[in-house]
Amino acid sequence: MNIIVVRRSHGQSKTVNVRFSTILVASILFLASLVVLSAWITYCVMQMGSQVVVTAKTAKQWQHQIALQKQEIEHLKKQANVQLDSLALRVSELQSRIVRLDALGERLTTMAQLNDGEFDFSEPPAVGGPSSQDIDQAYTAPDFIELMDQLIGKIESRETQLEILEDLLANRKLSEEFLVKGVPVLKGFISSRFGYRTDPITGRRSFHGGIDFAAKHGENVLAVASGVVTFSGRKNGYGNVVEVNHGAGLVTLYAHNSALLVDVGDIIEKGQSIALVGSTGRSTGPHVHFEVFKGGRRVNPSGYIDRNMLTRK
Repeated sequence: MNIIVVRRSHGQSKTVNVRFSTILVASILFLASLVVLSAWITYCVMQMGSQVVVTAKTAKQWQHQIALQKQEIEHLKKQANVQLDSLALRVSELQSRIVRLDALGERLTTMAQLNDGEFDFSEPPAVGGPSSQDIDQAYTAPDFIELMDQLIGKIESRETQLEILEDLLANRKLSEEFLVKGVPVLKGFISSRFGYRTDPITGRRSFHGGIDFAAKHGENVLAVASGVVTFSGRKNGYGNVVEVNHGAGLVTLYAHNSALLVDVGDIIEKGQSIALVGSTGRSTGPHVHFEVFKGGRRVNPSGYIDRNMLTRK
């Protein structure tokens, strides 16, 4: 087959000789290209359809996963609320224990007779110090619940220690209450000591079994220690007498009183007024005759007298 090609610009022509077999091959290739193109387009359409179906399934799966996650979030919220309630309960317990510790500390401050302001439990303790060199280093915060448990443990430990200290102070105070140490009158002076002396009435040498405290008539006579009244009445030569048993075999006697303020069986405290100064019995003037018995035997009262408590009129 001959194909004549004519150029417009010059009016020249050119003849091209094309074989039939070449045309046939080109036609076959063109048709094959059309078939391939159609198949590819069909495949793409089918793939797009299949992708649409998969996307719908995926959407359903996502919706299911979202629903499960919502349930999990609700469960976590409930757990968080339970933990918050537990935390609030622990904080409340912590606050009550701190209030108890403050009250116990104030009571111990009073028992120990500390100065005002030395231990003020209504104010936080003063603290301070230079800044740390490690302030810029990485810091890992401790678990809050664990930190709370540690704090509760420390408070329980301090609470136990304070209670032990309170018991010790109470025992010491109790021992001081029953310790026979003091003076029967606060205002006065020692007018006659224990031992041999010249009798103030007969003028003869005689044994004096106690210590005399000269004091103003009607002054309070005080118990030198806590105990139980075992005698309250009149004795020959002693006038009006009070005897107090302090335990451990110790008994004190207060004589020549103008009036008796306690009865047999009364439980008295250290420093309590048990009688009034007088001059009853064998006496030359208002004073207190003070005796101490240990194991039933009369002993020198000097070792049971606190002279620092005695002031002159």
